Amino acid sequence: MTDRDPDDSELDAIRDALASATDDAGPADAADGEKDAAFLVTHADDDSAVLRDVTSGQVHALSSNPGVEEGEAVEGVVAPDPPMNVSWQLVEVHERRFIAVEESDESPTQQSLDIAADQPVGDLTRVERAGTGELHVVSVPEADTADAVADVLADAETARARATRLGVNRIEVRSAPGVVVIRYMP
Repeated sequence: MTDRDPDDSELDAIRDALASATDDAGPADAADGEKDAAFLVTHADDDSAVLRDVTSGQVHALSSNPGVEEGEAVEGVVAPDPPMNVSWQLVEVHERRFIAVEESDESPTQQSLDIAADQPVGDLTRVERAGTGELHVVSVPEADTADAVADVLADAETARARATRLGVNRIEVRSAPGVVVIRYMP
């Protein structure tokens, strides 16, 4: 802690920074409180659901469940529940899809193996797929390959959030000794 009080120029700089922070999680994007975005359903039960905006990270607790399920990507509009505006409703759905996360028995492609061979252990290379999606090629210690695959599968929420941002429906994890490839595909 410091004994120094901030001067007016420092306070102005702080106010300017806060005012220009458009990506910060605020009550909503539109004047009426509605927010149009891509969301990942991170929790769902009979009575409620939780959506996370995959761009800003803002979490929206829904006051009721409109039929969404955990693991789904939802592109739509949420609006705050009056009068307190602390819970939300999903008021419009543009698109809704479940994102599967699965381990494949297939080996990584030769392209992926070549990329992994040219990078140090611990590095990740992103490669755009022809069409939609991308590949993540990760070099890991050979002895840790199975654990690395298990880590990716266990953290399905992170993979699904990326898939939602990319607009894809499926995540496939392939591996070979020392290589893990996460394929984000339509």
